[in-house]
Parts: sequence; structure tokens; C-alpha cells
Amino acid sequence: QVQLVESGGGLVQAGGSLRLSCAASGRTISTYAMGWFRQAPGKEREFVAGISWIGGSTFYADSVKGRFTISRDNAKNTVYLQMNSLKPEDTAVYFCTARTGTVVTGSTLYNYWGQGTQVTVSS
Repeated sequence: QVQLVESGGGLVQAGGSLRLSCAASGRTISTYAMGWFRQAPGKEREFVAGISWIGGSTFYADSVKGRFTISRDNAKNTVYLQMNSLKPEDTAVYFCTARTGTVVTGSTLYNYWGQGTQVTVSS
């Protein structure tokens, strides 16, 4: 079992930055693909970014490409999401997730989820 705890959310003005962290416990995440999803009120949960366990390849939704950066520190069992140039449409609850295998964009294919952290971007 892997337990995931997100932190770093908050309220920020448009154009600002936030760094989300996802601390894992229970097992090492070094062999898991890790991802970030988000869910805005009334909308479905959507893929934001993912990072593979082999080679650290990264993947991004088109809506965040060039603004967000996912990274992992296996020694600290932690994954990060650096979010720059934030927009009001980035407002959502952000979830950290893990799965065995490769990075995929379907939320139902991930095994473990954190409880989420709220990100609110004001205009």
C-alpha cells in the first residue's frame, strides 16, 4: 500500500506560482509512475502531469504545457508540481496519484490517490 499526502495548495493571484508536494509513505515510489490530476467544481477529474519511474520521462496536458513542471525525488519519496503563470482556470483540487506501469491519462487506471489540495487562482 502507498499513502499519498499533498501539500502546498492555496490562494494565489493570476500570474503567480505555487509548488505542490506529494509525500509518499508505506512503500518506495521509485518503481511507480506518478501523476497529478485536478478536479474543478462540476467537472470531471482531468490529467495534469505524469512522470515515469524509468528515466523520469514527463508528460503534460496541453493546457499546462510550458507552465507546469513535474519532478520526483525518489530519495525523499516525494513528487512535486511546480506551477507557474497560473490562470483562474487552473483553480481546482489537485490530486497526487501513483500506479504500477507507465504514465497514463485515465484516472481509473491509477492505484493510489491522495486526498487533494485546493488551488485557487484569483483574477
